[in-house]
Amino acid sequence: MIKLSRVYNTEDLRRAAQSYLPRLVWDYITGGVDDEVALDYNREVWDSLKLVPRYLVDVAEPDTRTTLWGHTWNSCFGIAPMGLQGFARPGADVMLAAAAARHGIPYVLSGAGTATVEAISRQAPGHAWFQVYVAREPAVTLDQLKRARDSGVGVLVVTVDAPVHSKRERDLRNGFVPPPRIRWPLLLEMLRHPRWCMSMLRHGMPRFENWAPYAGEGADARAIAAYFSRQIPFTQTWQSLDVLRQAWPGKLVLKGILDPADALRAVDAGVDGIIISNHGGRVLDAAVAPIQQLPLMRAAVGDRLVLMLDSGLRRGSDMVKALALGADFVWIGRPAFYGVAAYAEAGADRVISLLQEELNLTLAQMGRPQIASVLGDTSLVVTR
Repeated sequence: MIKLSRVYNTEDLRRAAQSYLPRLVWDYITGGVDDEVALDYNREVWDSLKLVPRYLVDVAEPDTRTTLWGHTWNSCFGIAPMGLQGFARPGADVMLAAAAARHGIPYVLSGAGTATVEAISRQAPGHAWFQVYVAREPAVTLDQLKRARDSGVGVLVVTVDAPVHSKRERDLRNGFVPPPRIRWPLLLEMLRHPRWCMSMLRHGMPRFENWAPYAGEGADARAIAAYFSRQIPFTQTWQSLDVLRQAWPGKLVLKGILDPADALRAVDAGVDGIIISNHGGRVLDAAVAPIQQLPLMRAAVGDRLVLMLDSGLRRGSDMVKALALGADFVWIGRPAFYGVAAYAEAGADRVISLLQEELNLTLAQMGRPQIASVLGDTSLVVTR
């Protein structure tokens, strides 16, 4: 595996993670849905966008501070929610949250995470957001919201783009669906990754920790996973969103919106922000790339809510493209997963530092060292 000191970009982190992880975990992290067209298309669209640099500008003092709802973060990006991080590295959720707090950016704990919202909030006070999957039992969802609120979480993220189970064929072939079924060929392949195996043996099978209180007294990891699978996916409607809006006193963000008409309806529903997302290519293989929809979404909603974006960002230059086309903030997913999987907490720090460095360099090349001057300036991006 590459030494951390020799990691220069997120692709290096990807290769390091692939070396460290057994195939079933690697496939879960890196895979998409069906033929994985959306997964590849996300990157194709990012790469097709070109920036127009400006020179002879004093760029000595970059300023990437970004304010959302009155809170100022050190940069324009955060760590997106990702489930089952503990299968890659025990304690990965907490490691990423701690790194995010050190760098002054937000971290979103996934509703399918392997740490409790209470633990994340203690580790990263003021930096933790919580993403919820709505359960079939309303009381479970409402209790998770109460726990998040009591822990000091100020922003709730509601993922809406997974109303049914998607056909993630890598996971189906590997038996890596809750509760996981490990077959002999995969077990033998796992044994070829002894460092990962020893880590799992020391810490035990990760659990959907936020669901443990509802799965029954003494439920083990498999029982909790089975309970989780019975509770989600659960079809949500605008009416069920109204219930969440009434129950949650903080900021409410919808994740997975791609249609401007849905964005407008979100405004009417009292939503505070949207994460334009196709779930990183993991739910609908024919889905449009989020960055394509961004200008349409901004034109539809104006400044009435915060527009954010994820899916496929791999470089600091991607962030500049998104901000120029109308995003207020962006989120990284797999690169952070790769970093913490391969190098634990040091890898979590490394991925944030790498992307921040690239962001600073891109802003300097653009002649726009203050990130606020990039926001909404579509002249910086050539889309044809």
